[in-house]
Amino acid sequence: MARSLLIALGAALLAGGVLCLQAGQFPAAAMLCLWGALLIVGTLYERFRYKPLEAAPLGRGWTRTTERFIDGETGKPVTVYVEDRTGERKYVAD
Repeated sequence: MARSLLIALGAALLAGGVLCLQAGQFPAAAMLCLWGALLIVGTLYERFRYKPLEAAPLGRGWTRTTERFIDGETGKPVTVYVEDRTGERKYVAD
């Protein structure tokens, strides 16, 4: 829900920037387009940057850590696992 609102706000800012550009107001157009683009790109980047939760415990080579937290989106408790050789982290829903 929040992502959709941020993308809609970014699109509105971009549209406002285009309107300002057509009216000859370059400084206002530049700022509106900049903020609109930042909102859209940042929101889309966040979606790909953060990995989804794993559904089940992982196989051999993964060690359960003491780190636990509640996932903000699902409300489920999450346990962090670390791969022994590489140090890669995975988040598993409990």
